[in-house]
Amino acid sequence: MEQEETPTPVDPEVRAYVYSLVSALGGTGTDEDGRYVLGDDALACLKDLKRWLKFYDEKANRLDVARCLAEANLVEGDLLEILGAWPEGATEDKVRGKIALACLELLVPLTWPIEKNDTQLTVNHHRHIPYIQLAQASYKRAMLESQSKTVLRTAVRIGLPSIAIPMGERTARDEGIIKIILYLFRNISIICTAGESKDSPTSRSATIEAFHHQDVLALVLTICSNMGEDFDTQDVVILEVLFHLLKGVGVEKLFMDESQLKKNGSNELGALLAKEKNMHRSYAKHAPSRHNRFGTMIWVKRDEPGRVSTVSGQYGLTDQQQTFSKMDQSKKWNKPKQRSRDIEKVNDRFDVPVSLTNNATTHLRLFVEEFLDSSFNPLFNHIRRAIEREADRVLECHGPQFFYLISWFLEAERVRRRKKQEAEKKRKNNKIAEIFEADSFSLIASVLTQETFVLLNRFIQDRLDMKVWHDVNAGTRCFTQILLIIQEMADSPLEEDQEIAENIQNRIFYEETTHDRILAILRGYKDQGFGYLDSCTELSHVFLRMLERYSREKVDLQVRSKRRARKKKKAAAVQRGDANTNDDVAVSELEDVAEAERVSKERKFDFNRFALKFATQACIDTFVKFTKFYNDLNTEQLKRAHRFFYRVAFKQEISVMLFRVDYFLLFNHMIKGPDPLDRASPVYGEWEELVRQLIKRMTKKMKERPELAVEMLFSKIPSTVFFLEHGYEKQTISSRPRAPATLEVKGAMAKEEQISVAVAVLHEQQLDAIDWVVKILSTAASERQCWETAAAAKRAEHDSSIDHAEPGSKAPSIIVNPDSEERRIAIFKDAKMRLLMTLSGFERLGIDDEPNATWIIPSALSARQLHETQEVIQKYRDNPIMEYGEDEPIAADEMLRRKSTASARRVEYDDESEGDGIVSNGDDDFLFPAGGPTRTGPLTAAAALEQLKKKRRKRRTSTASDGGVGALDDETLERRWKAREAADLEKRKKIKSAEYVFDSEDDAEADRIFFESEESRRERQAKRVMEVLKAGMVDRKKKEKRKSDDKDDGPKQHSKKKQRIVESKSGSEGDGDLQFPVGYSSSPRIQELELGSQSGEEDTPPSTPHEVVAQEKILRDISPNIRTTEDDGASNKIPIQAAAGGEVDDEDGRDEPVLLPSRRRQRVALMFESDSE
Repeated sequence: MEQEETPTPVDPEVRAYVYSLVSALGGTGTDEDGRYVLGDDALACLKDLKRWLKFYDEKANRLDVARCLAEANLVEGDLLEILGAWPEGATEDKVRGKIALACLELLVPLTWPIEKNDTQLTVNHHRHIPYIQLAQASYKRAMLESQSKTVLRTAVRIGLPSIAIPMGERTARDEGIIKIILYLFRNISIICTAGESKDSPTSRSATIEAFHHQDVLALVLTICSNMGEDFDTQDVVILEVLFHLLKGVGVEKLFMDESQLKKNGSNELGALLAKEKNMHRSYAKHAPSRHNRFGTMIWVKRDEPGRVSTVSGQYGLTDQQQTFSKMDQSKKWNKPKQRSRDIEKVNDRFDVPVSLTNNATTHLRLFVEEFLDSSFNPLFNHIRRAIEREADRVLECHGPQFFYLISWFLEAERVRRRKKQEAEKKRKNNKIAEIFEADSFSLIASVLTQETFVLLNRFIQDRLDMKVWHDVNAGTRCFTQILLIIQEMADSPLEEDQEIAENIQNRIFYEETTHDRILAILRGYKDQGFGYLDSCTELSHVFLRMLERYSREKVDLQVRSKRRARKKKKAAAVQRGDANTNDDVAVSELEDVAEAERVSKERKFDFNRFALKFATQACIDTFVKFTKFYNDLNTEQLKRAHRFFYRVAFKQEISVMLFRVDYFLLFNHMIKGPDPLDRASPVYGEWEELVRQLIKRMTKKMKERPELAVEMLFSKIPSTVFFLEHGYEKQTISSRPRAPATLEVKGAMAKEEQISVAVAVLHEQQLDAIDWVVKILSTAASERQCWETAAAAKRAEHDSSIDHAEPGSKAPSIIVNPDSEERRIAIFKDAKMRLLMTLSGFERLGIDDEPNATWIIPSALSARQLHETQEVIQKYRDNPIMEYGEDEPIAADEMLRRKSTASARRVEYDDESEGDGIVSNGDDDFLFPAGGPTRTGPLTAAAALEQLKKKRRKRRTSTASDGGVGALDDETLERRWKAREAADLEKRKKIKSAEYVFDSEDDAEADRIFFESEESRRERQAKRVMEVLKAGMVDRKKKEKRKSDDKDDGPKQHSKKKQRIVESKSGSEGDGDLQFPVGYSSSPRIQELELGSQSGEEDTPPSTPHEVVAQEKILRDISPNIRTTEDDGASNKIPIQAAAGGEVDDEDGRDEPVLLPSRRRQRVALMFESDSE
C-alpha cells in the first residue's frame, strides 16, 4: 500500500529553482576561516532572485518565492554577510558596490510589510503570511544585532554618492537608489512583534539605538532640513519613517532627565502597588475562608407575589447590598460587540503607548530637538503642498500620519519650552529665557498658517462624513495641539506673539462651521475606542476654554454663519443640448458659488448660547463613557471630565441633565466604591465635592418636582428639562405658514402662451400636478355643461322671458378638492402650481396665508371655456415649449417673476423698466385713481343708496328694452363692455390730482409774470383790509371807554402776555406775507362776531343757522380770502390786522403781528392762498 504524500505549501519546481540560485550565490567554507565567499556569478544570481520576486510573486499575487527564500535563510546567511563584509574604505570597488546595491534591492521587497484586507487575501496568502511575518522579525533582529557588521551604515554609504549630487543633476538611477535606502529604513521601523517588551531585540528602543549608532537618524535630519531644495519626492518616505519611530511615544517622559525618570518610575510603581493593595482590600472583605467553602443558594423574594430570584454563593448572605449586586450581575445582558466598520491597519495605530529604555529616550530626545530646530518647517511645508495638489506619491495613509506628526512635534515643542523655562528659573537666568521665548515659535510657524488650517478642517470634515474614525482621531489631536500652542503664544510676554495669536484665534473662531464640527465630533462617539474618546473630549475641553476666554476679551466677537443656498435648476439647459450647454452650466456653477457667498452673514457671538449646545444628552453620554475609565485616567484627564460636569451643572444651570440613576451610580462608585478613586489623588476632593453638590441639588429638586423620580430612569429631551426646571410646559407659538409669492409671466403674452409657460416649468418635476389640473377641468366642464343644459330647459319652459325667469339662474361655483394631503400642501406652497391654477380660471377664497383656503371654479366660466382651457393645457403637456424667443432663447423658468403687490409710480423719465418684458398699456399707466383729492367728500348712506337705485332702474330699463337676457348675444355684451370701458377711461383722464404734481421746466418770463401778478394782488388785498380796519377805529375807542368805566367784574378782553408772531406763507419765495397784528377787531360787526358782548354771551354759539349764514356773508363781504371753519382742533388765536394810533412798525414799515385769545362763539380763520399752491 503506497503512502499518500503530504501536500507542500510551495510548488517543488519553484523551490528547486530558488534553492539553486541561493546555493550559487556563495557561502562559508573552512578554507576561508569561516568567512563568507561570493560565488562566481553572485551578481547574476542576485538579479535572477529579484526577477523571481517580481514576476512570480508580485505578478501572480503569490508569496511562494518569499517563502522559499525565508526557508533558505537567504537574508541572514547571505545578504547580511555580503553587506557586512564590504569594508568602509573600499569605496572604489565598483563590483562590490553593485553587489551591495543588489542586496538592498532584495532586502526591500523581503522586508516590505504585508497589508491586505480580508477581501484581498487568498488561500496562498493565508498559508504563507504567518511564516513570512516571523521571518521578517528575524530579518530585523539580524540587522539590528549585527553591530560589528553595521549593515545599516553600509546602506547609508551606498546612497551617499547619489545624495551628494544636486537635485537638478541626478539621474533616475540616483533617485531610485535614495528611495531604496529610505524604504529599507521604513520597513525596519514598521516590523514589530506582538507583545514585545522594551528590551526585546526588535523593540522600538532597539530600533532607535541602531538608527542612532549607524547614522540613520543623521541621514534623516539631513534630508529633512534640505527638503524642497535638494530633495523633492522623498518627503512621504521620510514621513513614514518618522511616524513609525514616534507613534505611541510619551512626550512628557521623553523630555525627563534621569532623576525625573527615576522619580516618575518610582511614582508609577507606587501607584501600581497602591492599586493592587486596594484591590486586595476590597477582595478580602468577601474572600473565601475555610469556614465558608461550602455551596450556598438562597431565594430572594421580589415585589411581585410568588416571584423569587436565585442567588448562589455565601457572599450573598453578608448584607442586602451584596445580595442585590449579585442579582444585578446575573441579570446583566452582555450586548454582543459589533465589528467596527473602520478597518484600521495594525501598523498605523498611534494610540498604543510605547515605553523606551533610558538610552533610547536620550537618543530620541536629541533627535527631536535637532529636528525642531532645523527640519520641522521645510519638511511639513513641503508635504502640505504635496497633499494639497494631490501628488501621485501621496497615499491615503499619509494624511493621518501627517497630522499626527504635527500634533506630536507641537506637543514636544510645548514640553521642551516648559522644561526650558523651569530650568532657567532654577538657574535664575531670565535673560536667556527671554531670548529662547523670542525665537521658539518661529521654528513651528509652517503649521500655523491659514493654508494648514484650511487643509486640516477639510480633512476632518471629509473623514467625519465618511466615518473614518482613525483619521478623525489624528485630525482632532492636531487641532488640539494647535490650540494649545496658540494659547501659549497669547500668554507670551512678546507683543508680536500676542498679535499673531490674536489673528489666528480670530480666524479660527470666526467660522461657525468650526464650532459645529467640534460638536459633531463629540456627539458622534459610539464605540470608536478609548483613543478617539480621549482626543474628542480633550478637543472639546480646550476649545470651550479658549473660546470662553477669547469671548470675554472680545465683547463684540462676530462669527460667520452660512445658510443653505438653494441650488439653481439646470434642467432647461441640459434639455437644450446645444453647444452652449457646458458654458451655461459653468456660469450657473459660478452663480451658485456667488450665491453661497451671498447667504453667508455675520452675527454677534453669544458664548452662553454656544455652551448650551454641549449640555445635550449625547455630549454628556460621551463624557460619562470617558469617566467610566476613572481608574485608568491620569490627573489631567480626571480634571477634564470634572470641569465638564461642573460647567453643565453649575455654570449653565442645567443640573437636571445629570439627574440619572446610572450617572449617580457611577459617581457613587468613584467616591464610595467598590474600586473608588485613590484618596491621595489631587482631584479626589474636587470630585467628592461635585458629587455631594449634585446629590444635594437632586434631593431639593425632587421635593419641588416629584416627577423627577420617574425621569431619573431615562434620558431627557429639551421639553422635559424645561418642565423640570420651571414646573410648566414650554409655551411655543407656532407661526402661521406664509403663502409663496405670487408669480406672473413676463411680457405682454396671450393667455394661451402664459399657460404654456406655466406648464413648461411644471413639466420637468411635477407632471402629476398638470394631470391633476387637467382632470379637475374635465370634471368641471362636464358638470358645468350639465347645468347649462338644465338651465336652458328651464328657460324654455318659462317662454324665455327674463321677467318670469327664476332668480337663481346663476351657475353655482365648483369647489376644487385636492386628491391627497400632499396635493393640499402643494396648492398652498407651490407658487408655480398656483400660477397654473390661476391662469386656468381657478379662484381662491379666504386670506392669502390660510393653508386650508378653498379653491373654486367661478360661475363666470362656461363649459366651453373650461373645455378650451383643458385642451390648451393638454396640448402643451404633450409638447412643452421649454424656450421662448428666436435670437436669444430664454428658458421657461426665466420667464416668471414675482407679481408686484402695488403698481409702481413711474414718471416720464423713469427708465428702470427697460428689458423686463413689460409692455405699456398707453395712458393707463398715467391715469389718476378715481375718488382722489378732487372728491368733495364721502357720500352719505342715503345718497349712495339713491345712486344705486338709479343705476338698477337704468339697467333694468335697458335690459327690458333689449328683450331680456336671453335676447342678448355675445357680440352685444362685448360691445357694451367695451363702451363702458371707453367711457370709464375718458372719465379717469379728466381727473386732476395734487398727489402727482411735478416741477415744470424753468421759464424765466413765466416766473416774472407770475410774481408780478402775485405782488399786485397782495397789494390790493392789503389796501382793502386796511380800509375796513380804519373804518372801525371809532367804534373801538368808544368800547374801550365804556370798559374803563365799568367795574372789574368781568374778564379782560385783551391778554397782556407776550405777543407771538404768526406767519402766513405764500407760494413764492422772497415776497412778504400778509400779516395782521391780532388784538383789534376790524369792524363793529366783526368785533361782535369775534369778541362777543360784555355780558354772559361770550361762549354762546349762534342760535340759528341763519345767524351762521349771516356771519359768513359778512366775512365774504370783507375779503374773499376769509372763510369760516368748524375745526375744534384749530388754534384759538385768530390773526387780525389793526391800525391804532400807537401801532408798532418794524424797519420796513410793516405792522408786527400779535395774538389775541378768540372767543368760542365762532372760530374764524384767514387763509391767504396763491396760485402756486
